[in-house]
Amino acid sequence: MTYQTLYRKYRSQTFADLVGQEAVTRALQGAIATGRVAHAYLFSGSRGTGKTSSARLLAKALNCTQRAPGSGEPCNVCAMCLAIAAGNALDVIEIDAASNNGVDNIRELRERVRLAPSQGSHKVYIIDEAHMLSGSAFDAFLKTLEEPPPNVVFVLCTTEANKVPLTVLGRCQQFPFRRITEEGIASRLAHVASSEGIAIDAEALALLARTAEGSMRDAIGYLDQLAPLTGGSID
Repeated sequence: MTYQTLYRKYRSQTFADLVGQEAVTRALQGAIATGRVAHAYLFSGSRGTGKTSSARLLAKALNCTQRAPGSGEPCNVCAMCLAIAAGNALDVIEIDAASNNGVDNIRELRERVRLAPSQGSHKVYIIDEAHMLSGSAFDAFLKTLEEPPPNVVFVLCTTEANKVPLTVLGRCQQFPFRRITEEGIASRLAHVASSEGIAIDAEALALLARTAEGSMRDAIGYLDQLAPLTGGSID
């Protein structure tokens, strides 16, 4: 069986599982539970803080067919939740703006966005590294943000919100993602290590958490690298 990296294996599957972004998760859960989801969001912050994971959780909760009334959490057992978690959902489209940053890419997106959702109730476009879009691409995207089709949600994720034009920022609900505390990272690493049968002492956990500089993805990546080098016992 193909090995799955620990970061992918332990990606947050519920908002409650997302570490260090309590203000963001409360706001998103409240919007989902009350049906007040905006058509465009901007998630900004340093790498590995949960921006793309939160965008996927938003898509999952919106399209969940068994979500309890008044709840903002996905059920994680219905067909839509499973398809989104596996990356197979047709209505959740992830775009890497670093390599799809031209005006032609955005024009293609505008054509596709008009089509109704094929499986779920919402189409969710997750645009990663959104600040990498060219100026002309942002201009082409602006019209879609001003007059979005129904049941379409855009989530722009970026590590450099200062490079996103103000005209775009003004049409998005903005959520800053903070660097995760060393305590939060160490606690999550301890959970991952325990689940994987990896012995690691408190000093090593603290060192990994400090080295990660607020990035959960980096911290779990370090653990993944160390485990085979130490025979499953890290000090």
